Amino acid sequence: MENSEGVKIESTVVTEEPLISALDIALFVVIITVAYFWYFKRDKQSSSSEKKPYTIQPSSLSSIEQTSNSSFIKKLKSTGRSLVVFYGSQTGTAEEFAGRIAKEGARYKMKGMVADPEECDMADLVEMKEIQKSLAIFCIATYGEGDPTDNAMDFYEWLQNGDADLEGLNYAVFGLGNKTYEHYNEIAIYIDQRLEELGATRVHEIGLGDDDANIEDDFVSWKEKLWESVCSHYGIEETGEESNIRQYKSVDCSEVLPERIFSGEISRLKSYENQRFPFDVKNPYLSKIAVNRELHKSGDRSCMHIEFDIDGSKMRYDTGDHVAVYPKNSSELVDKIGELLNADLDAVFSLLNTDEESSKKHPFPCPCTYRTALTYYLDITSNPRTHIMKELIEYASDPKDQEKLKLMASSTPEGKKEFHEWILRDNRNIVHILEDLPSVKPDLDHLCELLPRLQCRYYSISSSPKVYPKSIHITAVLVNYTTPTNRVNKGVATNLLAQLIPTNDELPQPTIPIYIRRSQFRLPPKSQTPIIMIGPGTGLAPFRGFIQERDYARKEGREIGEMVLYFGCRKKDEDFIYENELQEYVANGTLTKLHLAFSRDQPEKKYVTHLLEQNADELWNIIGEKSGHLYVCGDARSMAKDVHSIIVKVVMEKGQMTNSQALNYVKKMEQQKRYSADVWS
Repeated sequence: MENSEGVKIESTVVTEEPLISALDIALFVVIITVAYFWYFKRDKQSSSSEKKPYTIQPSSLSSIEQTSNSSFIKKLKSTGRSLVVFYGSQTGTAEEFAGRIAKEGARYKMKGMVADPEECDMADLVEMKEIQKSLAIFCIATYGEGDPTDNAMDFYEWLQNGDADLEGLNYAVFGLGNKTYEHYNEIAIYIDQRLEELGATRVHEIGLGDDDANIEDDFVSWKEKLWESVCSHYGIEETGEESNIRQYKSVDCSEVLPERIFSGEISRLKSYENQRFPFDVKNPYLSKIAVNRELHKSGDRSCMHIEFDIDGSKMRYDTGDHVAVYPKNSSELVDKIGELLNADLDAVFSLLNTDEESSKKHPFPCPCTYRTALTYYLDITSNPRTHIMKELIEYASDPKDQEKLKLMASSTPEGKKEFHEWILRDNRNIVHILEDLPSVKPDLDHLCELLPRLQCRYYSISSSPKVYPKSIHITAVLVNYTTPTNRVNKGVATNLLAQLIPTNDELPQPTIPIYIRRSQFRLPPKSQTPIIMIGPGTGLAPFRGFIQERDYARKEGREIGEMVLYFGCRKKDEDFIYENELQEYVANGTLTKLHLAFSRDQPEKKYVTHLLEQNADELWNIIGEKSGHLYVCGDARSMAKDVHSIIVKVVMEKGQMTNSQALNYVKKMEQQKRYSADVWS
């Protein structure tokens, strides 16, 4: 043994074998290779996570195209433009307004372009001063509880966290909001002020549009004064040219192979046949309807309890989140448009942007049939805006129809009055307009360009994932009403949902595209924290999920805090939804108190707000003495405002504060997420 080892050592000395063996070199190469790929893969993932996907553009772009399109300054310079209009849009209105401003720029010798801030490097704003007579306009919507829209979030955070020198940037801001909400136009106001703080020059004062009143009127009035300020600031004059320039051109796609034609998908071809996780606004999940049952016991109204099956989808939701539902228009209305315009709805076409530099190549997924566009992609049931009236003028063969359209498209007091009465008050949609002005026969492809996109509808989720991890529940009232012209208008989403009734297991179940939208409407982190929930009608929806979650915790043996629910409806025997469930939660102790108000079960109407006023001691005990949380869900226009006033009054009286102190107390509750509202107008 010793001799053998001695020979080996001797041999090593004689041959002078290198200190690093071949095995060592091989291991070293492997380590370097792994490190190299790990580093660059991590870098790539980091870059992709920092750049969010485009959430409005229906036809997806490659990552290379998105990168090359990120410099709006290069586009402006290469195409001789001086006007860029950015939009922060959740429903498409801000994007529409941005397009109208950019289009009108030509009348003032300012060639314009529309830009999505999510697709742009907004740090390039510092270079706007390099372009002669340049102007940046921002059409910005405020969303949720004073939040930026999804596509404006990065820009908003850049303004908050950065300190760029924007001297030489000329700008104007128009905000889109709703006065029924507390944070009215908060994001637009912030952006307007922040740009000035960073050295930019405000060319025209901020415009604030109120969607609860007439946001179209607000926008048109602001836009007219904007151009006056622009002319004064730059020393230019209006050319006076009134031309309706098409943004998109129609292309016949009858030769396109059937597998390349969109049939209702939001972004990716065949996405409903080949579902891919994750699911979001551009890639919804085609969910089966597992349950669809009536909640009202009697009466002429309908309220549906619907359960979406998400088993196997990998989708996850939290109590208090919203679910977005993609609806489709009724075939009756779609066929009516084809009949009125004598059009072949099954013809395949595409709308291509005439601006080759635009990242938005199509207004909706193309190519498709006109029937598909009118069914899945275009809003044919809302009140058209004045710019559509203006575009329809050239298609009216009857002088009387022409004059009526011209009047409604004008900004005169008479024109505004006519538009308000004939369109808004009488609740006419595009189908009604074509019926009542029979000489108006627009080209169908142009009409498809003009109409806004059909938007998904959001519903508060009325279930807890702890109890129902494989399904999402919603509570929805069927919308049907008669207009002043004796037409019956139907809610697009709820009337579709009402038809989706599950059958026996042997037949294919009805489906609908959905995705989950995160919410800040959350239960307190500690299950022991007492809460008050105020939710009349379908405002009960998220609280059903809250109660389920606390009941689940109680059954697990955890301590839960007081749960007080205020619920109201018209009549106990008609529309007391989830009555048996609520009574059971009271019986088992999960729901501490259930305050009920049935407005029409007695001569004098009784609402939840009346009960709140009567229970001031209980309110203060929970939100004041026990630092509990208060939640409101329902109508923003009246109920939520009345609740807020009552809470302030209770804090004043029971907390022995002045009005100013009480307002500050409630404001602090909101900041601490102890006072939350999930409301709609």
